[in-house]
Amino acid sequence: MEHIEDAVTELTSEQCWALLEGEEFGRLAFRLVTEVHIVPLNYSVARRMLLFPTDSGNKLLAAAMHSEVAFEIDWYDDESAWSVVARGTLRRLGEDEQHRLGEKTPKSWLPTLKFDVVELSPSVVTGRRFVLRRPITS
Repeated sequence: MEHIEDAVTELTSEQCWALLEGEEFGRLAFRLVTEVHIVPLNYSVARRMLLFPTDSGNKLLAAAMHSEVAFEIDWYDDESAWSVVARGTLRRLGEDEQHRLGEKTPKSWLPTLKFDVVELSPSVVTGRRFVLRRPITS
């Protein structure tokens, strides 16, 4: 019988960043006053910062309030899974900084114009890889 330690592996910082750089979609969780929000969004990575093009709304308000946030990406199949979480604060990039997206501008899944860019500066990035043991069904 295998132990739970064999099924869960902590990822290194380098492994987490490699996974973050290889994806383009995740979920951002943040608090605005008394409400907790979680939103799906496209992102890019530049110099170990996560960049989110956005339109006006709650993400910009969270950035103005320097809200603490969590951003998560994950993946799974029948045999394994992984998850990476970045925690930090948001800030809106000034117009003179938006060039940092450069060639890495994420393609939005929605046909909305996004004139602002929000940056997540992670204070902590963690991740885990899981070996899945699905129950046998008859």
